[in-house]
Amino acid sequence: MKQVRLIIVGFGTVGQGLAELLLTQRAVLQDQHALDIRLVGVANARHGFIYREDGLNIATVLTLAKERKPLTEHPDVQHWGTVLEGIQAADYDVMAEATLTNLRDAEPGLSYIRAALSKKAHVVTANKGPMALAAYELLTLAQQHGVQLRFEATVMAGTPVISTAREGMSGSRIQTMRGILNGTTNYILSAMEAGRDYAEVLTEAQAKGYAEADPTADVEGYDVMAKVLILAATVFGQPLQPAQVARTGITGVTRTHVLQAQQANQRIKLIAALNREGDHLKASIAPVALPLSDPLAHVEGTMNAITLHSDTLSAVTIIGPGAGRCETGQGLLADLIAVSRHQAK
Repeated sequence: MKQVRLIIVGFGTVGQGLAELLLTQRAVLQDQHALDIRLVGVANARHGFIYREDGLNIATVLTLAKERKPLTEHPDVQHWGTVLEGIQAADYDVMAEATLTNLRDAEPGLSYIRAALSKKAHVVTANKGPMALAAYELLTLAQQHGVQLRFEATVMAGTPVISTAREGMSGSRIQTMRGILNGTTNYILSAMEAGRDYAEVLTEAQAKGYAEADPTADVEGYDVMAKVLILAATVFGQPLQPAQVARTGITGVTRTHVLQAQQANQRIKLIAALNREGDHLKASIAPVALPLSDPLAHVEGTMNAITLHSDTLSAVTIIGPGAGRCETGQGLLADLIAVSRHQAK
């Protein structure tokens, strides 16, 4: 049985989702993967970093978080007032980084990942900011220190897109990617096809928690842009700047546009696309009227999907949830298992 000492930095929805999976999937981890994952540290911005060498009681930590009590109420823990202090001082094998995405400068997640890699700890992250803005730097830093940086959960949560592209399709050269990478916008467009107006559906999406009070990141395509930047750097090996992505959101899509598409046997979807054109990589995000023969045209509601075209496989389409507490936690868990598997080689 291989023991992995884990810390979770960022203990909101996603961090707690991972912790819950460590409990519910414990037997699977032990029986199928010979893994004993011991949670030794948890951190959030409000309470700093708690650490217990012999392992934290996951159920206790989850209860404290649910009841909004200080994490320091966990018995027998060492405490650092700032998250960065704990990352630098604690003893662990892997850091799961799940702080909020910041697409301006990727902080504080970027500094946390740098710190963990620099002390030769593996990192798995669900945070789009650091990988969108500094993927090349971070992957280089991980290589320099002989550790792994994995980030499956940054694109389509736990649905395996990055691992499929980078590992499952090893030996092929991916030429293009086209995908629906935001559940909120797909939910809105799907509802508009049923005859509803944009403003009405957006209000409903906010009430259901699919969209934030300020939905700009979703409806204007910024969330999708972060994922496009990650895929460009890590699958195509060509880092791009945000200004190099042609971006149009869905706020200009009207019922008239939707009806015109339906009359032409098409469906409007917000499509992210990456295309190799010689030595260059062209990136775009825009509402596109897709023919019904396109698999992406049939992706409804909050589901996500992506189609990959390569020189050896004409088309591989992956469909699955692109967000959610458990779903994103699953992406982190899969990366934890992958880290352990590669360590053993």
